[in-house]
Amino acid sequence: MQLPANRRVKVTVNGKSYTVEVGDLNSSPIKVLVNGRPCLVNISAADIEVVPADASAASPEKATREPSGPAGPMVNAVKAPMPGHILDIAVKPGDTVAFRQQLCTLEAMKMKNAIRSPKDGAIATVEVTEGQTVAHNDVLFTFK
Repeated sequence: MQLPANRRVKVTVNGKSYTVEVGDLNSSPIKVLVNGRPCLVNISAADIEVVPADASAASPEKATREPSGPAGPMVNAVKAPMPGHILDIAVKPGDTVAFRQQLCTLEAMKMKNAIRSPKDGAIATVEVTEGQTVAHNDVLFTFK
């Protein structure tokens, strides 16, 4: 996996340093290299999950963590995490929202899912309407 060097960061987790090269932040999952090992990373407001892309990769192992504070400062859009129907929309363009504030409700497989803001910010556009059917990764909201 070859990734642009300009997206290389050094992170420390539990006192251990890792060099992380990050792929396209608009893709899901995001392809990354952690100390040279390929991984796929799924990021949402509710959890951060790291799954080795290669089952033989020994580390890092799958981990789910609760974010400790506002997430996603570089996120410019909220996308549908799964296909479904928009039941209700709680915000409009121009509204200021807080990290983890509910933006809308998405019904998928007879379950209601709260779609929450990945960061503090202001809503630029609402790309969906109540009752609309959306596909996985459809843009629901954009930020200013």
